[in-house]
Amino acid sequence: MLREAQAGHTLIVTRNGLPVAGLRPVQPRRFVPRVVVAETAARAPRIDGARFHTDMDAAIDQSVDG
Repeated sequence: MLREAQAGHTLIVTRNGLPVAGLRPVQPRRFVPRVVVAETAARAPRIDGARFHTDMDAAIDQSVDG
């Protein structure tokens, strides 16, 4: 099964004929040079940190229920 996944195939693992898991190849990591990351960040839209936190607080309940 591992050789099949390594060759690029996705496999479905079954138990008693019912699918229980999937095995797929892992994509290799791709190196991105630091200069490319810096150039991309320079072109990205600016984010207002305070507004971002306010929006996140409004969207996510951060209370802890006992």
